[in-house]
Amino acid sequence: MEDLQTPSPPLVLKAQGSFFIGGEKSEQTRTELGGFGPAGHIAVNQMYVRYMVPQRGFRNVPVVMVHGATLTGKSWETTPDGRMGWDEYFVRKGHPVYVPDQVGRGRSGFNQALFNDVRAGSTPPGNLPNILRFSDESVWPNFRFGAKPGAPFPDSQFPVGAVDELSKQGVPDLSFGGIPTPNPTLKALSELAVQLKGAVLMGHSQSGPFPLAAALLNPSAAKGLVLVEPGRCPANYTEEQIKTLASIPILVVFGDHRDIPTGISTRASWQESFESCQALIGRIQAAGGKAQMFNPPERGIRGNSHMIMQDRNNLQIADFVLQWVEERVGKRGGAKK
Repeated sequence: MEDLQTPSPPLVLKAQGSFFIGGEKSEQTRTELGGFGPAGHIAVNQMYVRYMVPQRGFRNVPVVMVHGATLTGKSWETTPDGRMGWDEYFVRKGHPVYVPDQVGRGRSGFNQALFNDVRAGSTPPGNLPNILRFSDESVWPNFRFGAKPGAPFPDSQFPVGAVDELSKQGVPDLSFGGIPTPNPTLKALSELAVQLKGAVLMGHSQSGPFPLAAALLNPSAAKGLVLVEPGRCPANYTEEQIKTLASIPILVVFGDHRDIPTGISTRASWQESFESCQALIGRIQAAGGKAQMFNPPERGIRGNSHMIMQDRNNLQIADFVLQWVEERVGKRGGAKK
């Protein structure tokens, strides 16, 4: 464990806790349940959410922070080297913050029935979903700490001395094949935004496009969308969907060194993802929307990684996002004109 740094002054909360949202009942056999009891019903596809509400600033719009692939809500918490994470920082700036674990990961759990059916021989092994993990070596170019393992960029903002602590945050990920279609996390996000009477939805990496999808399910509840290093911005939205998204403030955030090979099969470099988001921003702006790119290198801020919320200058980046929320979204009542 890295040295934890206790911020000052003390964090004062009106409330903190956790709950589940979404999900449905599933009737399962004794075999599907693992054999320890009779057949019956269980909850599946529910999403765990942890929250903090500040003592002051309850009129500020809530912010929902969703993690990326092979990770959990821990991404937004204390950084690998022990500094304040975005969850606490946004609360200290007066925003209620809600941090879920995606369905199929972490404390949201997963549906074990598929695995137990294969173990019992009632379904073929080929029915098992792919369970994804990133190796420590592949993280270096893919998360853009350096072009190869152990060789950080000279200007790298990620605390590479704590990269082993980041490795401990990785979890088995069933989102690529083990989650029903449509992804229940999207429905749960939309329900959460409604329950909060409007929220800024923030996604990262694999979940980067999730705020867009959740907003299309219920546009009135999405007060603002923040896409942090999205894996890709969709290119297949209809003109009607673009018109809907144009009614919601949207911010896309990318770090530095996007042109290096990622070493993974889904994209040659993060520049492709950056350009896909530029194209989407252009379509939304052409429809009269307020979508924009926050590209730190254009402001002279160099070295930010894919894990920008954990970088050494993470609070500097957070301040830009908070300023955008203040200017474009405003208070809980809705987006500014």
